[in-house]
Amino acid sequence: MISPSPAPSTAERVTDPDTAPRAARRSALALVAVLGALTAMTPLAIDMYVPGFPSMGDTLGASSSAVQLTMTAFLAGLVVGQLVLGPLSDRLGRRGLLISGVAGFAFFSLVCALAPNVGVLTAARFLQGVTGAAGAVLARAVLTDRFRGTELPRYFAVLSQIMGVAPIAAPVLGGAVLAVSTWRAIFVVLTVLGALLLLAVVRAVPESLPPESRQHGGIASTFRAMGALLGNRAFMGYVLVLAFVSAALFTYISGSSFVFENLHGVSSTTYSLIFATNAAGMLVSGAVFSRLVQRGVRLNTLLTAGVGIAALGAVAQVLLVVTLGETLAGTWITLFVTVAGIGLVFPAVMSIGQTLGREAPGAASAVLGGLQFLCGALVSPLVGLFGEDSSLPMALIMLFAVAAAGVSLCALARPWRGEGEPSDG
Repeated sequence: MISPSPAPSTAERVTDPDTAPRAARRSALALVAVLGALTAMTPLAIDMYVPGFPSMGDTLGASSSAVQLTMTAFLAGLVVGQLVLGPLSDRLGRRGLLISGVAGFAFFSLVCALAPNVGVLTAARFLQGVTGAAGAVLARAVLTDRFRGTELPRYFAVLSQIMGVAPIAAPVLGGAVLAVSTWRAIFVVLTVLGALLLLAVVRAVPESLPPESRQHGGIASTFRAMGALLGNRAFMGYVLVLAFVSAALFTYISGSSFVFENLHGVSSTTYSLIFATNAAGMLVSGAVFSRLVQRGVRLNTLLTAGVGIAALGAVAQVLLVVTLGETLAGTWITLFVTVAGIGLVFPAVMSIGQTLGREAPGAASAVLGGLQFLCGALVSPLVGLFGEDSSLPMALIMLFAVAAAGVSLCALARPWRGEGEPSDG
C-alpha cells in the first residue's frame, strides 16, 4: 500500500517556483504604480490651478503678476527640494524622506486651500514644491535601487509617459473642479490626493537602500557625490539633453493653447482633442521604447533617434510657418512629431543618467530633475514675450531648445561611446 505524500511544509509553499515569481511581479507592479502616481503629483500641482488664476486674483485682491508668482514659487521649491532631498536620501535612505515629503505636500496643499492672502499662498506654494519634490526625485532613485538591466528603462518609460501626459490632463481636471466649485477646491483635491499617496507609500514602498549601501562620511561627503556627478562629462551631457528637451516640451505646453485657439480659432474642445492626440503620440513612443529595449536595441540609439525625430518636427514647424504661413494641419502634425520624439528621449536619458550615477542614485536623480524643471520654468514665459500674432516664436524657441539638446548629445554625451547602457549585473 502506497502511503500518501506528506503535505508540503510552509517553507516549501513559500518557495514554490511558480508562486514566488508571480508574487514578485505583483509587488513590482504595485511599487511602480505608486511611484508613477508620485511622479504625476508634481505636474498636477503645477497645472491644475492654472484655470483658476482669474478668480484667484479676484478672491485674494491680487494682481495677475502676484498670482503668477505663486507658480514661480512652486517651481523654485521643486528645484530646491530635488537638489536637497536627492543627495540626502543617499545617506539617510529613501522611505523616511519620501513619507515625510508626501505628508508635507498634503499639509501645505491644505494651507494653500485656506490661504487668506496671496503672500501666504506664495509661501505655501514654495513649501509645497519643496516637499512635493520628494515624490519626483525619490521615485527615480527607488527604481534605480530596485531594478537592473532592461527592467530599468522599461519602468522609466512608464514614469516618462506619466510625466508627459499629466501636465496635459491637469488643466482639464482643474477646469472640471472649477465648474462645480472655487479655486480653493483644487488645493483640497491635491490635499486628498497627497493623503491617499501617503497611505500608498506606507503600504507599497519599502526601504530600497539598505544601510550598508548608503553614503558615509557626513552630509558634506553626500553632497560631494553630487559635485562629482556635475564634473562627469558624459553624465552632464545627458542631463543637458533632458533639460533642453524639457524646455521644448514646456514651451509647447505653455504656448500651444494660444497658437491653436487664438491663431487658428479652434474651440477649447477641439484644442483638448489636439492636446490628447499629441499626448497619445508620447504614450505610443514610450510603448515603442519599451518594446525595442526588450529586443536589445541600445538606449543611446533610441536617444539619438528621439532627438533626431524631435529636431525634424521642430525644423519642419519653423519652415512651414516661414514658407506657407499659419496652417492648422501643419502646426498639429509637426508638433505631434516633436512630442513623439520627446517621448523617446525622456526614458532613455533617465535610464542612462541613473545608470551612470548608480553610486549615488539620489544625487543623480536630483541633478536630472532639478535642471529639467529649472529649464522648463525659465523658458515657459518666453512665448508670451514675443507677441501673440504668430506661432513662430513658439516654433523658434522649441527649435533652439532641441538644437541645444542635439549639441549636448554630440559634444558631451557622445552616444556612440555607449556610456550608461544598463547591464544585468
